[in-house]
Amino acid sequence: MVADGIKLSWKIKRENINSEADKIIESLKTVYDSIGALSDDQVTYDNVVKAAADSDCWYAVERNNIDFLRHVSADKELRDASLAADKKLSEFDVELSMRQDVFESFVAVEKLEDFKIWKPEARRFVERIIKIGRRNGLHLPKEVQDKITAIKKRMSDLSIDFSKNLNEENTVLEFTEEQLVGLPDDFLSSLERTPEGKLKVTLKYPHVFPCMKKARNPETRKTIEIAFNSRCLKENTPILEELVRLRHEKAVLLGYKTHAQFVLEMRMAKNPETVAEFLSSLAVKLQDLRKEEVDLFLQYKQKECEEFGYEFDNKINNWDLRYYMTMTEEKKYAVDQQKLKEYFPMSVVTSGLLQIYQELLGLEFSQVSDADVWHEDVTLYSVKDKNSDELIGYFYLDLHPREGKYGHAACFGLQ
Repeated sequence: MVADGIKLSWKIKRENINSEADKIIESLKTVYDSIGALSDDQVTYDNVVKAAADSDCWYAVERNNIDFLRHVSADKELRDASLAADKKLSEFDVELSMRQDVFESFVAVEKLEDFKIWKPEARRFVERIIKIGRRNGLHLPKEVQDKITAIKKRMSDLSIDFSKNLNEENTVLEFTEEQLVGLPDDFLSSLERTPEGKLKVTLKYPHVFPCMKKARNPETRKTIEIAFNSRCLKENTPILEELVRLRHEKAVLLGYKTHAQFVLEMRMAKNPETVAEFLSSLAVKLQDLRKEEVDLFLQYKQKECEEFGYEFDNKINNWDLRYYMTMTEEKKYAVDQQKLKEYFPMSVVTSGLLQIYQELLGLEFSQVSDADVWHEDVTLYSVKDKNSDELIGYFYLDLHPREGKYGHAACFGLQ
């Protein structure tokens, strides 16, 4: 089955990534140079709005084809090349976002006599470009713009490094079978063993979640919880501290009191005060429910500590929460996830989930055979409108963890 319309190729070689990045940078720069060179009386829909929107579309595809690989490739050298290209492209993105000449061309477009009768999509595109331009400081003096540009480039590099450190994290904890008592046999049998016979537990979700839900020994849960929340502590703490400082510095340069105020301006809440009021009022409303649940968890904990000889500290710690939530499901609501799992192997769940979406949305999914993908575990599906049989698009499924792969649930837009 041919995947018509896909412009992505996953056969890209490590040695070509840098030159491909240079190529797309040069192509987009040419377009933006032409937009920025226009005088106010030369700007039109075609030479500003359509030129920018069209180039942004193909740039996104070409860019994603290069920098997505740092999240998913099994080849570390390819991931590293993709990461280096992403840093270069991110610096270029910052430079584009600070193009005063392009910003002024969009401001001129908004003043055209026929602007008010343009299609809503075109008007929104222009208005958003101008708003983002002002949020980048393009209405401010040149020396302030230069500071903002430097801060944005540094923040971009730091964010990429932060993500890379988490993706490459490969801590392994070792436990005896006794320390992992309570976990189901199929989980224990799936774990690798050390030469001494200990079981290896990683800090990836497929290991952490089952342990936090079913490991009876509180010290085991505590060890895993602390290790999980300390991932890349040495590498990422200074990055996070610098990012917080730079975010605040940029916000102040742009005339905002805080980074929160800057971010929320573009979101539904609009300001930090609305968020604070919502959270504080919600916390009050939830106190009775919280007390009821914590009291129940403590009853379970006290009984189990007495039964198995663990110390009872009369509190629910972070490493206790998932464990006693799971126990509550089983004891109070008779929901046994382990029993349920027997009826829902991965293939059945995936098929059923896709079927639900097809029925709800009037779509038809078909797996593309012999598809070009970045790993043998990946599958590609076409999406058609059920009534018209019109091809709408595609999606990839990459469902299994592996070394170097992005470690959280995610949906990446590629084209």
